[in-house]
Amino acid sequence: MTKVFNPPSVRRPFGNYNHGLLVPSGASLLVTSGQLGIGLDDTVPGDVTAQAELCFEAIRAILEEADMSFADVIRISGFLTRREDFPAYMAVRDRFTADPKPTSTLIIVSGFTRPEFLVEVEVTAAKVF
Repeated sequence: MTKVFNPPSVRRPFGNYNHGLLVPSGASLLVTSGQLGIGLDDTVPGDVTAQAELCFEAIRAILEEADMSFADVIRISGFLTRREDFPAYMAVRDRFTADPKPTSTLIIVSGFTRPEFLVEVEVTAAKVF
């Protein structure tokens, strides 16, 4: 359904993502707000792996509410406060993503609304119903 674009004239992706995805006409589009690593009880784990898992679990719940799954995600934007957390974040992200792999952007930021937040993730999903 979604067409993948990784032209030979562009360096191959650094990780498990694609350079471009074409969504077919008539697809429904879902855009999420950035999800932070905070539990329903307002607890914030101290490590990036646990926070990233909470982010992706929240995204899974939003996708399910929209009758979608990670297979429908076409774009992920991740934001980290510490460059050294990149491998841990990527390991969590790669566990949740499905094929075809979404496009992906990761940005190192100086911080979020509260200093204990280490990661924020937002996605765009598309599905033909």
